[in-house]
Amino acid sequence: MTGRWAHPCWWAACLLALLLHGPAPARALPDAIRIGGLFHPDDDHQEIAFRYAVEKINSDRTILPRSKLLAQIERISPQDSFLASKRVCHLLGVGVAAIFGPQSSHTASHVQSICDTMEIPHLETRWDYRLRRESCLVNLYPHPSTLSKAYVDLVAAWGWKSFTIIYETNEGLVRMQELLKAHGLSDYPITVRQLSDSGDYRPLLKQIKNSAESHIVLDCSTERIYEVLKQAQQIGMMSDYHSYLITSLDLHTINLDEFKYGGTNITAFRLVDPENPEVAQAIHNWTIGEARLGKKVDFKTAVSENVTVIKAETALMYDAVHLFAKALHDLDTSQQIDIHPLSCDTQDTWPHGYSLINYMKIVEMRGLTDVIKFDHQGFRSDFVLDIVELGPQGLRKSGTWNSTSGVNFTRTYGEQQKEIVEILQNKTLIVTTILSAPYCMRKDSAEKLTGNSQFEGYAIDLIHEISKILGFNYTIRLAPDGRYGSHNKETGEWDGMIKELLEQRADLAIADLTITFDREQVVDFTMPFMNLGISVLYRKPVKQPPNLFSFLSPLSLDVWIYMATAYLGVSVLLFILARFTPYEWENPHPCNSEPLFLENSFTLLNSLWFTIGSLMQQGCDIAPKAVSTRMVAGMWWFFTLIMISSYTANLAAFLTVERMDSPIESAEDLAKQTKIKYGALRGGSTAAFFRDSNFSTYQRMWSFMESARPSVFTASNIEGVERVVKGKGSYAFLMESTSIEYVIERNCELTQVGGMLDSKGYGIAMPPNSPFRTAISGAVLKLQEEGKLHILKTRWWKEKRGGGSCRDDTSKSSSTANELGLANVGGVFVVLMGGMGVACVIAVCEFVWKSRKVAVEERVSLCSEMASELRFALKRNRAQPKHAGSGGTLRTASSRASPKDSASEPSSEHGRFHPLGPPYAQYEFDPKAVP
Repeated sequence: MTGRWAHPCWWAACLLALLLHGPAPARALPDAIRIGGLFHPDDDHQEIAFRYAVEKINSDRTILPRSKLLAQIERISPQDSFLASKRVCHLLGVGVAAIFGPQSSHTASHVQSICDTMEIPHLETRWDYRLRRESCLVNLYPHPSTLSKAYVDLVAAWGWKSFTIIYETNEGLVRMQELLKAHGLSDYPITVRQLSDSGDYRPLLKQIKNSAESHIVLDCSTERIYEVLKQAQQIGMMSDYHSYLITSLDLHTINLDEFKYGGTNITAFRLVDPENPEVAQAIHNWTIGEARLGKKVDFKTAVSENVTVIKAETALMYDAVHLFAKALHDLDTSQQIDIHPLSCDTQDTWPHGYSLINYMKIVEMRGLTDVIKFDHQGFRSDFVLDIVELGPQGLRKSGTWNSTSGVNFTRTYGEQQKEIVEILQNKTLIVTTILSAPYCMRKDSAEKLTGNSQFEGYAIDLIHEISKILGFNYTIRLAPDGRYGSHNKETGEWDGMIKELLEQRADLAIADLTITFDREQVVDFTMPFMNLGISVLYRKPVKQPPNLFSFLSPLSLDVWIYMATAYLGVSVLLFILARFTPYEWENPHPCNSEPLFLENSFTLLNSLWFTIGSLMQQGCDIAPKAVSTRMVAGMWWFFTLIMISSYTANLAAFLTVERMDSPIESAEDLAKQTKIKYGALRGGSTAAFFRDSNFSTYQRMWSFMESARPSVFTASNIEGVERVVKGKGSYAFLMESTSIEYVIERNCELTQVGGMLDSKGYGIAMPPNSPFRTAISGAVLKLQEEGKLHILKTRWWKEKRGGGSCRDDTSKSSSTANELGLANVGGVFVVLMGGMGVACVIAVCEFVWKSRKVAVEERVSLCSEMASELRFALKRNRAQPKHAGSGGTLRTASSRASPKDSASEPSSEHGRFHPLGPPYAQYEFDPKAVP
């Protein structure tokens, strides 16, 4: 069966119709695309940015060339969420593609809820910590957590150890959350304080001032910043030592002329650069456009007549409109977009809403707030912030921050220091000090002096030289309590000059102020202008009278004993070897070729006489002949050569140098005894050194000082010096070596005992975070390199105020040799007289002994024999007739010997005979005895 469906012509006609008509064409974007803007009554600048962004896009034919944007603006109250909901529904009813604003968090939450329901893109330009990834919201404001990281990085770059956070609302605590987390529990505490609603912030600021905190993070609305800073200035918290980090991105919109000459470091981040040509051109166009409409909008009056500024949220609104237009343009190239009215009473949604939102989150563009792009979660976490600081020329860019590399300061360190030096020019600094010679002393003058002219000293000259280099003026004030500065652990307070700095009643503290760890924690120090250490001040040792037997001093007692032993040993050895060797036996009468006896000269007495003669370098009438005895003699002579040379060389020093008897030679000697008391300055760095030391010797010394009664601590160094002088050796004072040098230059009774116990330095102290630290340290370094520090020390240590008084005594004692008095060599005379006396006693004993022996032999009385011998000894000639009428003139060596003695073995005064034949007698011939 055939019909029209099977007819080939019918199919051809249908195909032709399809080819002619084709599919229905895709509908393009409407000619007018409405976007809604919700603004509060005081959002004039944002409304202007919104409108002129629309005009800019409409005039740019590269974006949405076939469509125009229409701005549907609605004004709502910041607190009227019901009205805001109605206005949103009205905008949806006219068919808007997106809704911008509002800025109030109270109304924005309701707007966002409706947009999420209707799937309409909602664009915001405000700070909001409640961002959700799945919502229809696109927020161009920097993400809260990333912005908080910028504060963390900047605080870390500054090296702030402690700071105070001042916040206005609870949202401020959320902004500071990352900063609080970054500060560990072991770090210094962070103080968090909230601004009151009364508008009087002075009580709060006074509490912060009393806490000595100088680092402040201020988180409040832009409208409150000026008033907070103004009241801080009124109570003295806008000084050179205070630093403020303002969390607002709109600090550049505030007039800060009243604070730019105060030296306070006021820093903030900036999202919009007013010097950017695009920003300046946009503001210029807005101003002219409003003027054509008869409206006056001035973007210059906020800060300066020469700079145009806008807030970050205003610029973000302008960029938000451009972001929407670009995303809509890109979406139009990929799919058909239908924009139609929606009703809040129905369940209808806009099917292209999420697609447009996704396009906005992947679009990357450059606007008034630099590059705009979003991360994978749809948040603006990658952005660049300018770091601006307030200086004499106003706010200036000092660096940048980005989420990748963090803080990058563009101003060099040299430029910053140059600005600080410029600030110091003609600035008057308060200098605190204490009276401590030779650093600061009152001038001796008959007239009453006032001001800086009443002081003189090393520290006064030093600060004067520094002021000439840096160009500042100064006023010197004495610390009220006259103390250097110590920490009371019970109260936690400091005293002295450190307290003056902490309470910012002084800008500098210059004296013999030691740089210690505890002080460094609370104040800043320059590089040391003088290096020193702790040492002991004590009286000079008393000169001891020379010892009577000082000639024995060159050799110790054990050496003398060893020498005596060596003398006896060598003598005995020589005697033994001389008898042992055959070459020491000789013929007493060379004419007799066959002697009966041989003679040995080295008897025990002769051996002793030989060695003592060699030792005294006088020689002897006998000499060794055998090789063995000569070896002994040679070695003994070598020994005596070395010993006598050493003795002679050392004897000169012992006889000419006067010995000084000192009971202590070092701090260790002090610690080992308890007879001599010792102490230090109460509350000074020296006492702190012993108190905090872990070395056992110093711990023992500190325990001794603490337990000593009466107290060994003094109120000043002068009191300590006087106590040493009056103590007459019973007290030693521990103080800095430089102060000891000054004292001993003027008091010749005192001296420094031992070396230095530690190494430290004196520095110029300043309040914490002082901007002048580097500049003043540089001035000190310059003075050191030029040698002026050495000149100042020489002037005040050795020239002025009695310096050099003890130099003459030292030069005399070192340049001329001491003459030797009887006290130095008296012992030699004693030995001489003693030896003579002993010799006389021995001679008398010999005389008596010989007389008694002869008297027995001759059978005469002892007295007559002694008289006869005495007459013989006193005669001019020595001839003596024999007893019993004997008239012979020859006297034998044994003339009065008994027959028994004559028959015994012959002997000689020169040695013993070796028997070789019959005995014979030796005679002495006296020619004068012959008549």
